[in-house]
Amino acid sequence: MGLQENGKGSVRKYRSMDEDVSVSHPFQENGSIRNRRSSSSNYVMACAIFASLNSVLLGYDVGVMSGAILFIQEDLKISEVQEEVFVGILSIISLLGSLAGGKTSDAIGRKWTIAFAAIVFQSGAGVMALASSFTVLMMGRLLAGIGIGFGVMITPVYIAEIAPTVTRGSLTSFPEIFTNLGILLGYISNYAFSGLPAHINWRIMLAVGIIPSIFIGGALFVIPESPRWLVMQNRIDEARNVLLKTNDNAGEVEGKLAEIQEAAKFMTKDRSEEKAVWREMLNPTPGVRRMLITGCGIQIFQQITGIDATVYYSPTIFKNAGIKGNTQLLAATVAVGFTKTIFILIAIFLIDKAGRKPLLYVSTVGMTVCLLTLGLTLSTTGNSEFGIALAILCVCGNVAFFSVGIGPICWVVSSEIFPLKLRAQASAIGSVGSRVSSGVIAMSFLSVNHAITVGGTFMVFAAISALSVAFVYKYVPETKGKSLEQIEMLFQNDSYWEHGQVELEDVQHLIPNE
Repeated sequence: MGLQENGKGSVRKYRSMDEDVSVSHPFQENGSIRNRRSSSSNYVMACAIFASLNSVLLGYDVGVMSGAILFIQEDLKISEVQEEVFVGILSIISLLGSLAGGKTSDAIGRKWTIAFAAIVFQSGAGVMALASSFTVLMMGRLLAGIGIGFGVMITPVYIAEIAPTVTRGSLTSFPEIFTNLGILLGYISNYAFSGLPAHINWRIMLAVGIIPSIFIGGALFVIPESPRWLVMQNRIDEARNVLLKTNDNAGEVEGKLAEIQEAAKFMTKDRSEEKAVWREMLNPTPGVRRMLITGCGIQIFQQITGIDATVYYSPTIFKNAGIKGNTQLLAATVAVGFTKTIFILIAIFLIDKAGRKPLLYVSTVGMTVCLLTLGLTLSTTGNSEFGIALAILCVCGNVAFFSVGIGPICWVVSSEIFPLKLRAQASAIGSVGSRVSSGVIAMSFLSVNHAITVGGTFMVFAAISALSVAFVYKYVPETKGKSLEQIEMLFQNDSYWEHGQVELEDVQHLIPNE
């Protein structure tokens, strides 16, 4: 039968018994959409988790070294200056990996750069675990630093390029989450193996850091290549397939693909005109200059507020507060590790709801208060039980405020704001700023302590943290809910950067939503 009208003039559809016509049911359609959304969300989350395993390597190294260095000193008889160099050189040497990471990821892809980072780090960790002298130990440290440099640069870029706009902030914070997880595992490893003989325990502590690299090898069979990198290589069909897997709405894939291709055209045009990316960043347009100030500035402030010194030298801080014995010192650091990990998990739920900028304000103000209180505590309370408790509370508070804001958001913002043609290299520069700042702090912390005391050092960190509040106000825009291409348009718009504070809501009428 065909179509018949009912008495109210509406159209009803009838089907004879021999007709093979499928009629979709609205509830079936909604179920199919929900299933697709769930499938794509789970796939993107799995990709972000696997890509972030490199960050576990960095975190584990930071956490385990705070305890392992106590036993390395005892076993290899290294001096305090050698201790500073050994701890801090990893951050300095990682700049080589970060600088090379941009060009490498453009050449071989984001995915295989992640794999290369793991291989280099694994080699360094193996050399350190087998070292019989300070020289060999430093050789392994240099290799591990290069591997970490590649890893910290490429992981946020990869996740930002595969993540949908609505979840990009949360997913791009995964590297910081996994760094914190690595720090916690490093602290636990210190405590677990501290009872072994000094010539064995630190070697086991360092060797355990190889394990995450093995999982990264398996992850290569799961994660896809970045669709934006595939477009840059003119592998359009492959990029489309990746977007179909990572986006909830299949109907929007062609629009997203066209948007990426449009962004990639500028890169192709610049290549045809032989305009080097590095030259553009060294002689930037006003928009690119703003991006570099925001991206590199937030990376540097993340480190010069002393977070790595707090983590690397937490046993030294607690010893100065009055805690005695290596086992008690390492147990106190485990509390710091748990605090850091718990609050980074809280951050993942807030970044795409509360926004980047409000969390940055809470983070930087809270860190300033905790650092100032810690400095005063270490300077005035002596070795009393109250002083010990307050020092532990301030250290835990500092890492908590760091982890809920500037820790993860630093990587989110620096991976969001740069245009496609500059993203890898500009992120590399930001990573270099972060690693160099971390290295300088770690390599000078003990010397500065001797000069102005531990309490005085943390008062300096508090002053720097106060400056970071002003930096966030003036230079960091809110990027929640906008595509990477839309954020690029914001930075290129001169008229909205004239009054010192920038909010994306002010220019939403200029930028179409996805």
